[in-house]
Amino acid sequence: MTESPALPLARPDAEGVWRPGRAYALRPTLGVLQRGTRDPCVRVGDRTAWLCFRTPSGPVTLLLQHDPPVRGSGRDRSNHASGTHDPGPHDDDTGPGGPEQGAGRVRWRAWGDGAADLAAEPGRVERLLGAEDDWSGLDRPDVAASLPRALREARRRAPGLRLPATGRVFDALVPVVLEQKVTTIEARHAWRYLVRRFGDPAPAPGTAALPEGLRLPLTAAQLRRVPSWEWHAARVDAKRSRALLLAAESAAGLDRLGARRILDAAEHDAVSRAMQSIPGIGPWTVAETLQRSHGAPDTVSVGDYHLAAYVGAALTGRRTDDAGMLRLLEPWRGHRQRVVRLIQATGFRKPTYGPRLAPMDHRRR
Repeated sequence: MTESPALPLARPDAEGVWRPGRAYALRPTLGVLQRGTRDPCVRVGDRTAWLCFRTPSGPVTLLLQHDPPVRGSGRDRSNHASGTHDPGPHDDDTGPGGPEQGAGRVRWRAWGDGAADLAAEPGRVERLLGAEDDWSGLDRPDVAASLPRALREARRRAPGLRLPATGRVFDALVPVVLEQKVTTIEARHAWRYLVRRFGDPAPAPGTAALPEGLRLPLTAAQLRRVPSWEWHAARVDAKRSRALLLAAESAAGLDRLGARRILDAAEHDAVSRAMQSIPGIGPWTVAETLQRSHGAPDTVSVGDYHLAAYVGAALTGRRTDDAGMLRLLEPWRGHRQRVVRLIQATGFRKPTYGPRLAPMDHRRR
């Protein structure tokens, strides 16, 4: 994707600056929100991200741009040269390790009626960026020393990794349900097909074109209007479409859950039970959703087709099941999702055996 807008941007309806104060990396943090390179709602690059969604006031297009610190500069030269000095991106350099080791700043600009909500709710954009994700417990020397060497190295190389928190449960839930028990190819096809066919255009930032194909996520009302033959065209079976329609009926309640902070295991269990009261929503779907909506640091996707074997192979060289995965991750309880993200950051690939799963064409069923 284009890392910076090629055309002039119109004046935003809301804007702001976040200074992380410690190492920050945009793509590793927000990449988990994007479903493939052609995601119709999210595009994340190394320094730039576009996100399209709705707030209570309406639709919004959000542009995020990470300005990294300049190595060794210690100062924003453009501000200094003009006689003013904003303690901005280059003053946040936290060490001699180069741009990845510093913080810089993230500038955000928003267009559309929903931009007013981003400006009115302090910290909303920052939470999305992972501002509330605190790795200090896992980074303690005694705890970090308990990690396998490869994970310690991954953390050293990616100190800016955070867990994002969108606060939008229904938006996070829909693509997760589409991913239930199907291949990634099938799920991403379904997501693109439904959003492009039934979703709305995102607010355009003036004369600058959005990245190709960007649109708003589907609302509950739009999902309920999808006819049966279009679910088949999207290659979505009856079980998943039924779960989505039931979730759409509870969309308002799901979004209220997005405003709740998950501060401890009891709160997590309460939110999880509320979500699982909807038929077709199980522990795996809840985990994958809360990882994105709440940045839940200890939530593991039990029931995933690949994850247990992947974690087992990464930590011990041997595959395992869900129970074995939880035993392996137990020493880092409170940080288990962070540990999983670190394993992913190493680039580890588990051995594969047998043929790949073939996508199913539900149009013939």
